[in-house]
Amino acid sequence: MLSVLRKARLKDKEMRILMLGLDNAGKTTIVKRMINEDIYEVSPTLGFIIKTIDHEGYKLNIWDVGGQKTLRTYWKNYFEKTDTLIWVVDSTDRDRLEDCSTELKGLLMEERLMGASLLVFKNKSDVTSAMDANEVREGLSLDEIKTHRWKIIACSAMTGQGLAEGLDWVLQDAKERLFLY
Repeated sequence: MLSVLRKARLKDKEMRILMLGLDNAGKTTIVKRMINEDIYEVSPTLGFIIKTIDHEGYKLNIWDVGGQKTLRTYWKNYFEKTDTLIWVVDSTDRDRLEDCSTELKGLLMEERLMGASLLVFKNKSDVTSAMDANEVREGLSLDEIKTHRWKIIACSAMTGQGLAEGLDWVLQDAKERLFLY
């Protein structure tokens, strides 16, 4: 039934994307960059922000949810009807990569996210001290994920690098999974 609902929404050229990650990963800055808003006036997200992005004729409803530890227990309130989970990783924050991995593993076990694909944005890739894609892939144990289609893309919320590529993958993946072109 869930797959039928997803197919109907994709035919309407509309998708629901849930953007999560630890606090200070750059989720809101990514969304602001995508919609050409000022990225220099960003404060921590308390709760959630919904923004709609038109990309290649599709309406992408992005739910940007705060990542502070005190807010993570509320993430489950946003899982319903999610087509894609975008997990944002601060690739300069080696100290919290294990926490990041633990949170992601918990999310991927959630029944209401079972049909969703996973895009990992390795944010802050433009910083010289950033981890490379292999470090993040290994740190998050991405190769062990068998329940979701996934991809990791290096990006920079500040420069916009990789963001369009990520949205392109989200759309292509949804089309392939749902057999619609």
